[in-house]
Amino acid sequence: MPTELPTVHAMLSLLWFLLIGVVSGWLAGQLWKGRGFGLAGNMVIGILGAVIGGFVFRMLGLSTSNSCGTLITATVGALILLFAVQRIDGGGRRRRR
Repeated sequence: MPTELPTVHAMLSLLWFLLIGVVSGWLAGQLWKGRGFGLAGNMVIGILGAVIGGFVFRMLGLSTSNSCGTLITATVGALILLFAVQRIDGGGRRRRR
């Protein structure tokens, strides 16, 4: 029985990480363009945002100690990601062929 505990903990951590990703991606979508990007899009943007936000916050000497701080970090990172993608894409304009 004790060997199952780390597995359950790892699964719950993964589910929590994915949930934070979905919520932060949705929040960034709401702030950026007034709507989300769909479940998969929100998750990808949120997870990448968590990585970017964690890096930026560490560079600034900031850290989080709870779920709310983690959500804020991931959302800020997702907004940075969306800004960078828009700049690279040329403001979101589609090119005609």
